[in-house]
Amino acid sequence: MKQRGWYYLLPAAGTLFGIWYIHIAFYDVVYSDYIRLVNSYLADVWDPSRFLVPDVLTRVPLTYLGRIVNTTFFHYSVTFDQILGVLGLGLSGVCVVSYGIRRGIGFGWMAALMAVIFSLNKWEMLTNGTGWVHFFAFAGFYYHYLVLDRVWSGEEKPGDRRKLLWLPGALILTAAGQYCAVYAAVLFLVYLCRIAAAWFGKRRWDREYTGYFLAVAIPFGCYLLSNSFAVEDHAGMQDISLLAQLAETPMYFVRFLLRSLSSVVVGISFSGKHFSGNLPYMVLGVLTAAAYLTALWLQYRYRIWERTILPLILVLSGGANHLLILLARWSFLREDYGMSSRYALQFSVGVVGILLTYAAVWKKTDTAPEPAGKMRRCVTVLFAAMFLAGTILDTRQELETAPYRKLLCMERARIALDFENRSDDELRENFEYRTSQPESGQAVREALTILKEHGWNVFYREEENIAE
Repeated sequence: MKQRGWYYLLPAAGTLFGIWYIHIAFYDVVYSDYIRLVNSYLADVWDPSRFLVPDVLTRVPLTYLGRIVNTTFFHYSVTFDQILGVLGLGLSGVCVVSYGIRRGIGFGWMAALMAVIFSLNKWEMLTNGTGWVHFFAFAGFYYHYLVLDRVWSGEEKPGDRRKLLWLPGALILTAAGQYCAVYAAVLFLVYLCRIAAAWFGKRRWDREYTGYFLAVAIPFGCYLLSNSFAVEDHAGMQDISLLAQLAETPMYFVRFLLRSLSSVVVGISFSGKHFSGNLPYMVLGVLTAAAYLTALWLQYRYRIWERTILPLILVLSGGANHLLILLARWSFLREDYGMSSRYALQFSVGVVGILLTYAAVWKKTDTAPEPAGKMRRCVTVLFAAMFLAGTILDTRQELETAPYRKLLCMERARIALDFENRSDDELRENFEYRTSQPESGQAVREALTILKEHGWNVFYREEENIAE
């Protein structure tokens, strides 16, 4: 294990790569979701009334601390948030490497895993900045699964069982936000299976895993209660029932799901530029579904889950995220909605689980290279190569696009400095703040006014010359 400690250089390199990408793709100026955040919180980030609201858990409490630190020390810098996001992604990489070292996974598989984790198919989450807390949430999920895996496999470290009791509450009540749904659901499934196995196998009640179950259920119940008070505003949602739409266009849901599955191979930035028609998306979607099913079958065939539960948890989480996005976003009536880069972080969890399953099978078939074993090794390599090739194409595409994104941000900064002389329509379009409310342009104006009054963000650097 100690000989492979240098594997941690992989997530370190990935983190530096992410920071470099931010540098070449972004100029520090608020836009999009930041408009809502500025108007909601920045008039007074210390005001407790803005925190003590019924739906506080849906607003992710950790972000309140982040805004206080950002405004106090960094003049409300979007780049600060973006770097936090990259660091959160780096922590996810560290968790996966820690698992890989413990399970003796080879360097080739670890390099492929790091390529998936640090792929720029997540460009929208990386550049937006407001999603920094989601990267930390997923790092927390990975860490929880890592600890659970150690306990599950009998390789626990001191304090691991206590961590399984307090980690869910810490994550759900501070950082997880809406992502806690799949996190909790998968843990419920794992714990219930363990409890059921103990009951039907040995006729005993597993109090330990019942405690772990309750440790997730109680904070998740608090989140659901808080979420019941939330009011969402999604522009573009159609007012039609699921059953009515299913009866009218049943294949729409199939195409939506297959397109979202295809996006884990190549994202919409690449596919929208190079694909035409539905066929490429459907083929990649079917292949991705086959990779998921193959991983599940290999889990069953080699009983991998008995020795290590983490890969199966990640496979189930990835699949559940695809289904969740379908159920939550079908009403936009856009087949490509599930391909958005903002979902890549959720979907990549499944790919990591698939590759970890393949890596485990690779080790087992290596010791018994019968014809069937060789065939399984070949299948795993082909699917892994598909994901890796897609990762390379997506990352290359985004590196080519990055300079243009920065130019767009610099133009946005120039408009921000002159916002008093711009129309509401111009502000709404340039700052990408399009809600269902007709006064969204005025909301941009109000946000920029708050920033100017405090001398934050682009107004802190007003004296700088924004290069042409």
